[in-house]
Amino acid sequence: MDEIDRAILRELQNDGRLSNQELAQRIGLTPSPCMRRVRQLEQDGVIQGYRAVVDPDAVDRGFEVLVSIEVARDREVVESFEAALQDIPDVVEAYRLFGSPGCLLRIAVSDLRAYERLWIEQLTALSGVTEVNSQIIMKRIKEPRGLPVDG
Repeated sequence: MDEIDRAILRELQNDGRLSNQELAQRIGLTPSPCMRRVRQLEQDGVIQGYRAVVDPDAVDRGFEVLVSIEVARDREVVESFEAALQDIPDVVEAYRLFGSPGCLLRIAVSDLRAYERLWIEQLTALSGVTEVNSQIIMKRIKEPRGLPVDG
């Protein structure tokens, strides 16, 4: 990956809706080679997709919680737990961690009552869960804006 590819990635992370013409102009290429490079980055899996950034409050998901979960250290239990998370739309991110806690979730719901219902009815009921700890997000200090792509 060269500096032109990195420039493409920086620009598209800032604005994934850029036209090829505008992207080419910003990175100093003509449109044709610019499009070839973008397509190659997509084919290579470097660019994995394009998404809209949605205001959580606009879709009634402004109450966010970080949840650490301990799961029994058994391969089948862990796999079952991870598969079950895929079916819970309120879990917007999930990570298996080394050490303790074993899993970290980011959950987005409408309010405290909705989180309590999720906690009681789904999170604590998942197979293998031995502990659930919640941290309510007070304020987002830094928004996700993509990855640094400097060489």
